[in-house]
Amino acid sequence: MQKTAFVLGNGTSRSSISVSELKCHGKVYGCNAIYRTDCPDYLVAVDPRMVIEITESGYHKHNQVWTNPRNGLTEIKGIKFFEPGLGWSSGPTALWLASQHNPRKIYILGFDYKGLDNGTVVNNLYAGTQNYKRKDAKATYYGNWLNQTCKVIKSNPKILYTRVIQSDNYCPEELNKFENFTTIDIEDFLKTLPDDVLHKNGPF
Repeated sequence: MQKTAFVLGNGTSRSSISVSELKCHGKVYGCNAIYRTDCPDYLVAVDPRMVIEITESGYHKHNQVWTNPRNGLTEIKGIKFFEPGLGWSSGPTALWLASQHNPRKIYILGFDYKGLDNGTVVNNLYAGTQNYKRKDAKATYYGNWLNQTCKVIKSNPKILYTRVIQSDNYCPEELNKFENFTTIDIEDFLKTLPDDVLHKNGPF
């Protein structure tokens, strides 16, 4: 059983985090365009356009890619399908997948919820690129993402979820009510990471 996992959304708060460094300490679950620059252990994409981009790149031939079964996708060889599909966004779906593998602790990074510029502008590392909104586009309402995240945490009371945030990140009250949920500042996370999880992961 793995002891530590990292689930990465694509909010800008994780821009200083090295994915390859995280992989030294536990399994990494990433979403969507993260594959362009990094290779998480599990890549989750639920938007068909994103799945097509990923498979056209050939990434799925050598890495695990997970998505929901949809018309036009089920014929693609080499990708894995959730059965049944959750119908959720990619970030919470990746969190659900990580929880199914039953680690003791899951660090959540890049789940920023609110947009930039006082919550008005899209908050995504890949804004302005293929299959993403423009950098100046209006932020997407985060309610569904938050509700889906809460469902995962509530359903897995034995897993400790720790959200890694910047000092000015939004901290939803809905998450803070869970006894198995905490937050940690990015600087403190980077300082404690080696002592906290290094060499503590057994085979998956």
